[in-house]
Amino acid sequence: MKMFKKLGLPLVIAALMVVMAACGGGTSNKTTDTSKQNDNKTAQKADLSGSLVLSGSTALQPLASAAGEQFMNTNSKVSIQVNGGGSGTGLSQVSQGAVQIGNSDVFAEEKNISGLVDNKVAVVGMTAAVNPKVGITDIKKDDLIKVFTGKITNWKELGGPDQKITLVNRPESSGTRAVFNKFALDGATPAEGITEDASNTVKKIISETPGAIGYLALSYFTDKTVTQMSIDGVKATPENIQSGKFPVWAYEHMYTKGNPTDLEKAFLDYMMSDEVQNKILPQQGYLPVTKMKVQRDSTGKLTNK
Repeated sequence: MKMFKKLGLPLVIAALMVVMAACGGGTSNKTTDTSKQNDNKTAQKADLSGSLVLSGSTALQPLASAAGEQFMNTNSKVSIQVNGGGSGTGLSQVSQGAVQIGNSDVFAEEKNISGLVDNKVAVVGMTAAVNPKVGITDIKKDDLIKVFTGKITNWKELGGPDQKITLVNRPESSGTRAVFNKFALDGATPAEGITEDASNTVKKIISETPGAIGYLALSYFTDKTVTQMSIDGVKATPENIQSGKFPVWAYEHMYTKGNPTDLEKAFLDYMMSDEVQNKILPQQGYLPVTKMKVQRDSTGKLTNK
């Protein structure tokens, strides 16, 4: 105590600061450590490299392509290729190891494929799409079934013009077709019509063919070249889909064969990031899985969350 009095208070404080710094108690060391950690994270992101090929659902293709572009913008050593072909193709190819990620509108169980890891990245609504000149924007479900099964063949039977109905379908491997048949047509088998592999081609044909009707994911109703139809007076809005009021919707799955690799996991994590879920996803016409008030299993059973 006498020694402290002789040294004086300023010298005592200075001595204590030296001791604390030597023991690692100074704040400057903590700041430096945090900076190093951030630098390491940045370096790890910059070192991410390799290629991913995704195939399958054309309903998911616009979102997967947009997210892939952004992911490559921030990871210059990564290459992402997004192909269509339909959900059945995507599931089959990822199961065979031909691609890294299989995009699908349906559960793998519905195609009798096992050994895959499911990643639900979004929800997509689907509805009937009709040539604008038909002039009908709402249709009863019973009439919709009759149209697609060939029991109604002219729009005048539904109050429209005297115009032959031309059906535009997707192939049986299509997840969009499976979802539309199951939830809009109550499982009825569509009649023969024009069959196209890709949703963008379906949209083009409907827009150019008088009296044409088909079905599309909501992500394809980006302009007025085709008319989006409501069913039984219910529009395919985000609110109606989230509540389960509008029944024609599906999860968008990204399947991997077994647990994802580091690059696959990085991209799947990005798909669930705020940037994709809150920005890219709604811009592309999809809904976040987390905002659904109802849920479905592989059998189609709907329950409240």
